[in-house]
Order: sequence, then C-alpha cells, then structure tokens
Amino acid sequence: MPTGYSRIPAGEAAPVDFAAAFQSLVDNVELVLRGKTEVVSLALTCLFAGGHLLIEDVPGLGKTSLARCIAASLDASCHRIQFTPDLLPSDVTGVTVYRQGSNKFTFHPGPVFAHVVVADEVNRASPKTQSALLEVMEEGRVTVDGEPHPVPWPFFVVATQNPVDMDGTYALPEAQLDRFLMRIGMGYPDRAAEVAILRTRQSGLRVEDLSPVLSTAEMASLIATTTQIHVSDTLHEYVVDVVAATRSLARLRLGASPRGSIALLRAAQVRAAAAGRTFVTPDDVKALAVPVLAHRLIPTADSELRGYGGSDAIREVLAAVPVPQALAGAGA
Repeated sequence: MPTGYSRIPAGEAAPVDFAAAFQSLVDNVELVLRGKTEVVSLALTCLFAGGHLLIEDVPGLGKTSLARCIAASLDASCHRIQFTPDLLPSDVTGVTVYRQGSNKFTFHPGPVFAHVVVADEVNRASPKTQSALLEVMEEGRVTVDGEPHPVPWPFFVVATQNPVDMDGTYALPEAQLDRFLMRIGMGYPDRAAEVAILRTRQSGLRVEDLSPVLSTAEMASLIATTTQIHVSDTLHEYVVDVVAATRSLARLRLGASPRGSIALLRAAQVRAAAAGRTFVTPDDVKALAVPVLAHRLIPTADSELRGYGGSDAIREVLAAVPVPQALAGAGA
C-alpha cells in the first residue's frame, strides 16, 4: 500500500471545493511550467492519492522544475536531494550523534523530513542509498539505530531520472519502482508552448515567484475527501480484471501486484474528484492505467528486444478486457 493510505485522517468536509482547489494548483504550476496541463494534472493526482511520483525523461524538459513548482504551490516544507554516487543513506535519512555534554544520543533528521522531497537524478546514487528511501516511501517513517522517526504528513516524494545518459547510474530495482504510485514523462512542448516558455523566461517569472495556494491542513483534508469518492462493486471487479490480465500476458515476465490495483483505484478516485464527480468511472481507470501500472511490469527478454514495453502491455490489456455492461454507460 503506497505511503499515506493508512495515515489519512477520518473524512471531514474540505474547507474548499476539491475540483476548484485542484484546478487552482494546476493553474499556479502552469504560471511557470507552460503547455504541460496533462503532466501537471497527473502529478497532482499522484499527490492527492497519497503516493509518490517518478518523472523520467531526457534533460531540459522541466522534470525538476515540475517538482519545485508543486512544492512552491503548497505551503509546506520542501527539501531537494541531489543524488550522486557518493551520497550515503545517512545523508538522506539523518544520523544519531552522541552529545558529550548531555551524555545522550541526539537524532539529527536528514532532508527526507519534509512534506515534499525532491529526489533529483535518483538513479545516480548507489543501490544502498536508493534503499534508504524504501521504508520512508512505504511506511512514512525512517528507522535509525533501531528508533523509528515519522516524517511529516502529507508526505510526497518526487524523484527524477534521466533514461538516456546511463553512465554512472544504477537502475532502480523492481521493489523500489513499485513504491512509486506513478511514473510519467514530460515530453517535448509543442511550438506554441515553447514560445510561451521563452516569453516566461524573458519576463523573469521563476519558481521562487510562485505563491502557495494550499496549506498542509487543507491538503490533508482534501486527500481525505478523495477516499470518500464512491466506487461500485462492479468497478472494483473491473480494476482487478485489468490488473490480473497483466499477469497472464505471454510477453510479460512479471505482471502487476495487488499494490498496483490499490494504486490504480486511489488515483481513479482523485481523478473523479478533480472532475467534480462523486463516483469513479471506467474512463478514470483507463486514463490512469499506463502511468500507474506500466512501470510495475517486466517484459520478457525477447519482448524487450522487440521494443515491447509496459505501456504497450497496458494498452493491450485495456483493449482486451471488456468494460462490464453495468458500467458501459458511465463516461468520464
């Protein structure tokens, strides 16, 4: 179960309308990051679903800027960690120091103790350091010298990695990839968006110029409201059928686990709430299946050589698994 699901407080009415709050965040981020409405919406969906986000794309497309814009749009603590080969686990989690004057050990928290943690170029750190994120992403706490230390809630890790320059990098293991609720790419902007980017740069608008539009208390309340979005029993079955279908594809060595089912359902609830609906539809599931499930799948060696990836498998599954008749009339 991704981070935060067990820590969401009992649902109370949010002080602001969820759809309006979600759109205000999108608009605020797009003041700096132009032409990426869909990417921004996916990132914020991940945030409100209580999960973590992996942004993977080539350099210069705004991966780190997206993470920083989200952090700047929230009245919350934010720490950025630049992952390098010499980074140690204690550089992430913190360390216990002996104080001779008081004759006591004192814990000094690391940069992971923040509401938003930007793990930049996470695949450049050693596997040992990468694993330092595992417990905190799953449990919302770190254990140092046998003592557990909870991180702030809400807690959101945004990790970036460059899939092209692989020199000096360590591929994220499947166990850690599975901790990310979503994996998305930025993609190149279209012509109009790139022109707008140049104009924004010329005007001097930067990430530091963004003002917060939500407090942490509002975030926690809004996250709680998304858990109240109705999911019918038939839709539960549809989600399970989609995820289970990945386990029987001949071109996959490993399909998605039940954690993928949970993540897909949570993300679908947030998408429904952002659209102003009180119920989830099959289109919510279809729209989020690739970013939520694709990185959890492992193609066979032969399929990988032929260029067949997780996204292809998800599209194949969505085309093959029929929408239950009871849900056929429910649109996005």
